[in-house]
Amino acid sequence: MKRELAALATAVATAALTLVVPIAGLPSATADEHLPEWPEVNSARLVPIQETGPSTERLNLIVMCDGYQAHEMDKCAEDVDRNQAVQWSVEPFRSYRHYINVYRLEIVSGESGVRCDPDEEGGPDPDKITPLRLVFSSGCVDPLARGVVYNGTGGSGGGPDPGVSPTGAQQRSFYLNEYVAPALGIPSNAQNLQTLAIFNTFTYGGIGGTHATTSGGSPQGPLISLHELGHSLGTLSDEYPYSLRPFPGPPHGNFEPSSFHHTRMTSEEMIANEAKWWRWLGEESESGGIIRAADPDGYESGLYRGSNVWRPSEHSMMRWIGFYLDQVGRENMVARITGRRFEGQMNLGNTPEGTVPQDGVLWVDTTHPKYHELEVTWRVGGPDGDVLDSDNNRNVDLETLDLEPGTVVHVEVRDPVGPDGIDWVRNPSTGNSSTNSGYNGPRFVQTREWTVSDESATPTPTDDVVLITGSSPTVRPVGGDEVVYVQTGHPADRVLEVTWTVNGAPVEQSTDRTINLATLGLASGTHQLTATVTDPAEGGGTETVTWTVDNALPTAPRTLSEPLATLTGDVEHNVYFNEFDMLLEPEDDRTGYAEDLYVVGELRLNEDGWFNYFGFPEQPHDTPFTFSHTGKDVKALTYGNLGTGGLSKATFEQTYTDEDPNGPFVPGFGTHKVEHRAIDPAGNIGDAEDFRATVLPGELLECTEMVSGSLTGNLRVTSGVTCLEGATINGRVTVAAGGSLLAKDSIINGGLSANAAEAVQLFGTTVSGETRISGTVSDVTVAGTSFHGDVVLSDNTQVQANEQFFQFGYEYGPILAGNTIQGDLECTGNNAPARDFEAPNKISGTAGGDCSLL
Repeated sequence: MKRELAALATAVATAALTLVVPIAGLPSATADEHLPEWPEVNSARLVPIQETGPSTERLNLIVMCDGYQAHEMDKCAEDVDRNQAVQWSVEPFRSYRHYINVYRLEIVSGESGVRCDPDEEGGPDPDKITPLRLVFSSGCVDPLARGVVYNGTGGSGGGPDPGVSPTGAQQRSFYLNEYVAPALGIPSNAQNLQTLAIFNTFTYGGIGGTHATTSGGSPQGPLISLHELGHSLGTLSDEYPYSLRPFPGPPHGNFEPSSFHHTRMTSEEMIANEAKWWRWLGEESESGGIIRAADPDGYESGLYRGSNVWRPSEHSMMRWIGFYLDQVGRENMVARITGRRFEGQMNLGNTPEGTVPQDGVLWVDTTHPKYHELEVTWRVGGPDGDVLDSDNNRNVDLETLDLEPGTVVHVEVRDPVGPDGIDWVRNPSTGNSSTNSGYNGPRFVQTREWTVSDESATPTPTDDVVLITGSSPTVRPVGGDEVVYVQTGHPADRVLEVTWTVNGAPVEQSTDRTINLATLGLASGTHQLTATVTDPAEGGGTETVTWTVDNALPTAPRTLSEPLATLTGDVEHNVYFNEFDMLLEPEDDRTGYAEDLYVVGELRLNEDGWFNYFGFPEQPHDTPFTFSHTGKDVKALTYGNLGTGGLSKATFEQTYTDEDPNGPFVPGFGTHKVEHRAIDPAGNIGDAEDFRATVLPGELLECTEMVSGSLTGNLRVTSGVTCLEGATINGRVTVAAGGSLLAKDSIINGGLSANAAEAVQLFGTTVSGETRISGTVSDVTVAGTSFHGDVVLSDNTQVQANEQFFQFGYEYGPILAGNTIQGDLECTGNNAPARDFEAPNKISGTAGGDCSLL
């Protein structure tokens, strides 16, 4: 059937193109507005997602849908929205969003999915044909396949010669030439054009390069594309410790790698040579940890090598997807965005250089970062002359200055990304290469000069003036801390006037073309921002542009798995054995939004770098994220790791010992801080919420007898496991040899004694009276329990529940975590000192013996 379906596909795709093209920089129409019914298989349409300026002056991202049938195009739109939402949440894409145009190329596929998908129900299909011929490389034989490439052959399609089976590259070229290049007015191989093929599967996969690919349905699909853009746009290398996932790569050779973010130099050598990332050494990394070099506490492995090479940070985006770029990678990436990849020049429109009339107007049209302004400085007499204007104004009316003919007027436009600005680029050079783009170079600084003549400007008729030529997009609300801009026409003899209002009230700005909303102190909620452009000439008109301002912060409510106990305190603090789940459901006020756009969730573990919340790998998007002492293994990668090395690891790293890179892996038992937040479609970052989780080694006892409700009289346990669940015992509880007790959320009003018991576990329980536990054979674990009386723990044996933790962490005796003891605590003769696993106990009396350090 699949071969027949492919054969029925139209040989040459009809060039049925629908594209809403706005004035440069102005918002396009809603993506699906006025689009026709779908034509035949292999046809396509180009839908603007974001247009911020002419394609010649922007980076242009074309997201191409492959393997989506006509009835699945809504799914493609949702997948692309999620992909882009994550991209705009991460720097430097977040700040430089207006430097990029984004389009969705919807290609109708005759088949759903992707060729050789290793996880496809029924097995991978080697015969599946989609318009772009994407295929999991070796996916038909390797269940761990993750690289998705343009296939070399396959079936009929929209290619140039229907008699020949076109390759994936030919198909891609066909669609770019037929649908994209004519609409954008740039060649299909333009250096400022980046493609991302998004393929219709839940399976993790993708590749980098100028023509990157990513999974549309995978929870990590947007993270794959971010990582791949790090390659193709940022010239960044992989920092993986492997080439084949299950096995560490061989040691790096004894030579300095060419990669600018890998090294074999120590910090001292790097500083002495002023090499690589020496300016960032010692800084707290944006992706967690401290930026280091090849030092004893540095981060060994990278470039597919398991050892003998070092990277700047422990887990940058180029190491494990989900984290941010560190400063070393971000510095290079921002230069590639502002310089339009290989163009190497920050875009700047301006009055043509040369001579200008004595009463004319000089102007510059700059690009516009989303959260800071470019610095525009006008001077008389050249680059070292007197300052005319340093208020970031984009226009100078020479008539007001009365300058002598021959006077030189100079303007510098600077992106303040150096150490004295937003501190993203510390290289001061004037270079603009891929590895030497300094903040004094043309990717961040542009200058122009004019010479004043004795001529007069010819007045521009009001009928010839376009009042508004561009602005911050209006199709979605702007964020509450955004710098909103409007660009105007440029009459030769006068400056158009711009006034701003918020909710109808005038707002004064030092520069009239931009307004920094962060300085206005807007109340939480939704506001209306309006810019009015007026031609001051007699008979001149006015025009307005209006934005909705979203100043309502998003949230990411959490749902946690059921704990063993919840400790008292100002912050939610739960206790678990081994692992716990966290489900985040990011949400946002939808006022002002025409569509139900994706809200990004993030989490952070122990202040070690923000990590994208995507659910859990290989699970539906609404699946909770699982944290565990050693993480969960998925296709030879480990996620949710609480132990050394951070949330994401290569699975083989979890068995590392003292002899391996970065030392032994230690499971993450103990108390952890977890933060979480949301980022909405306008770019607002919500306030972080946090909780604590104490993860203990061990297992919950399995009950053989249950006791609940109220019981008057003593309770004696002689065998099996007696469980008290929400019980009240008005008498003493005694646990004899061979018996075990599990008490959860219960009350014991007559004290507790256990002698030679198998195990005793108490969670969220209250014990009134003396407690004596001695000679326990395997386990004493007590958390979140209140004791009204003295507690004595003697001669107990705690079986170590995790060999690796015992070997590389520490031995522990009875576990006492987050308890309240109104009396004395005495511990003697136990196999090791009692431990609280960083959940302190409150003891009103004295703590002696093995418990003296609690």
